[in-house]
Amino acid sequence: MNTKFLNLEIKNETAVITLNRPESLNALDSHFFSKMNSILDSISNNQSLSALIITGEGKAFVAGADIAEMEKFSQDQALEFSRIGHETFNRLESLPFPVIAAVNGFALGGGFELAMACDFRIASTKAKFGQPEVSLGLIPGFAGTQRLSKQAGLGNALYLLITGEMIGAEEALRMGIVQKLTEPEQLMDEVFKIADLIGTKGPQAIKQVKKVTHNGVLNGFTIGSALEMEEFSKLFEKEGKEGMRAFLEKRKANWD
Repeated sequence: MNTKFLNLEIKNETAVITLNRPESLNALDSHFFSKMNSILDSISNNQSLSALIITGEGKAFVAGADIAEMEKFSQDQALEFSRIGHETFNRLESLPFPVIAAVNGFALGGGFELAMACDFRIASTKAKFGQPEVSLGLIPGFAGTQRLSKQAGLGNALYLLITGEMIGAEEALRMGIVQKLTEPEQLMDEVFKIADLIGTKGPQAIKQVKKVTHNGVLNGFTIGSALEMEEFSKLFEKEGKEGMRAFLEKRKANWD
């Protein structure tokens, strides 16, 4: 499926969305969000998918939002642009399968926010990260202030947000923003390897891990813990029983 500058491929049990505007470093504009939502509509209920990978074509993951478009916005238009960005990135968090950002190059501004909306990030050693909005007299508009503080800690987040400094992949790994680094030519092979590994695990367990973990971050330890107990027990109805029996019988689990 090709929606102009967003390409969707499904390989085995893994969906791959590639941003394909290399001439503009895959900058996000208002069309991006409508097209991304159309793609998410088409895959969100696909029971055969075990993971979604998001990456960029060329030397950028996403180098930011489209400044040429934003400069023309009124305050109301800016509010709507921010709202649809929040809504779209929140959808990534609510998908029933893990979303992996394969960060191949620049992930700046809205691109960094897109990467942070994924469940985890695998990055090329050439990747660069930053929230440079203050240099334009702006702040992040797609929940970057909220996600960065959760993923990197308050001090690191405020430092990056206030200075607008761009950091390399090693520093992003140290801060906990990135979970694993690879050489550029090995990035997609490594990300597919991780997606394939996820596909061998209990699909309902994976779904509930994502649901319960995000719920706890949003609603706090007590509510998250109560949901964990509930979802833990539900898995004893079928999938957990099969997984434990397979372990005891030293065979591969049959999740179907």
